[in-house]
Amino acid sequence: VETDKEAILIEVQTTLGSIGWGEVSVGFSPGYGPETIKTAQHILHDFIVPKLLGLELPHPSALPEHLAHIRGHHHTKAGVEAAIWDASGKENAYSRVQLFIDYLQDDSAPRTSAWVGVSIGIQSSIDKTKEIIEKRLAQGYERIKLKIKPGWDVNLVQDVRRHYPDIMLMVDANSAYTMHQVERLMRLDECDLLMIEQPFGYDDLWEHSQLQKQIHTPICLDESVRSEQDLRVALELSAGQILNLKPARVGGFTESLEIYKLCRERNLPLWIGGMLETGVGRAANLALASLPGVTLPCDISATDRYFEMDITEPRFTLDPGSTIKIPQGDGIGVDVQLERVDKFRVG
Repeated sequence: VETDKEAILIEVQTTLGSIGWGEVSVGFSPGYGPETIKTAQHILHDFIVPKLLGLELPHPSALPEHLAHIRGHHHTKAGVEAAIWDASGKENAYSRVQLFIDYLQDDSAPRTSAWVGVSIGIQSSIDKTKEIIEKRLAQGYERIKLKIKPGWDVNLVQDVRRHYPDIMLMVDANSAYTMHQVERLMRLDECDLLMIEQPFGYDDLWEHSQLQKQIHTPICLDESVRSEQDLRVALELSAGQILNLKPARVGGFTESLEIYKLCRERNLPLWIGGMLETGVGRAANLALASLPGVTLPCDISATDRYFEMDITEPRFTLDPGSTIKIPQGDGIGVDVQLERVDKFRVG
C-alpha cells in the first residue's frame, strides 16, 4: 500500500512560449526498475537539461537520438520526451492523439475513449479480495487483474473464478516465480484467464518462452520488453502472446509508437499500462490507449481511484463500458493546476 505519490514534473517552454508538461514516474526505491527520484534528478540536472537548452527539434520523435549517449534511464528520458510532445501539440494546435496518428501515417481513426480495467493488489484474505472485486465490478470495471505470488495464487484464482465465472480475469506475477514453480502456473490453466503477466524475471525472455510451451494461458510480457528490439527477440523466441506497453519503461512515446507498429504488423494483442501517474502522465497514456491497435483493456483507472486531489483538470472518470474519455484539447488535453503543484512541491 502506498499512501503518497512521488513524481518529477517536467516543464518545457519553447521559444514561441508554448508550455509542455511531462512526468518522470519513479519512486524513492528501485522496485519496478532501477531508477529512483534521486537518480532521475541527477540525470536530468547533469546530463539531459544541459543538452536540451537551446536545442532545435523538427519533431518530438527527433529527441531520442540526442539522448542516445545516455544509456538506460528510460523513465527519466520518457518524462522529458513527453513534455516535448505536449509542447509540440500546443504549439501546432494538435491533440496528442493527432500527433500520434500523423507520426504513424495511419488512416485508422482513433477511439474517443480508452477501454480500461482495474488492478487489485495482494490482500489479507481471499474474502477481502472478493469484496474489492465486487466493489470494482459495481463501479463498472469489466476487466479484473489480480496480483499473485507463490502461495497466493492457485487457491485465490480458483475461488475467484468459481464466484465470478464470467468476468474477464487476468493475473500479474511481477516476476515472482522461477522455473522451479512451473507446476503452480500450469494449474492456472483451468481458470480461464485472459493472461498471466510477467511470471518470470524482469530481464528474462528465454524462460518465458519455455513456460509458454507448457501452458495454454497466454503469457503477457511487461518488464522484459524495454525496446522494439526486445519485442522482436521475444517474438522470435515465442516468449509471450500479449504485450503490456508502458511508455515510461521503453523510454518514451517515440519508442512506444515503434513497438505499437510492430504489434500491428504481427497481430500481437496489446494494452497500455501505467506507473500510477498523476493526470499529466495519465492523459498522455490515454492518448496512446486510444489507438486502434490497442486491443485489450488498459491499466489506466479513473483519477478518483488513487488521488484525493490530482494536479490536473478535468478529472478522469469511469464511463459506461469500462471506458475513460480521451482528452481532446491541444497537447495532453488537460490543464495543470499550478497552485496544486506549488502546494505539493518538495524541494
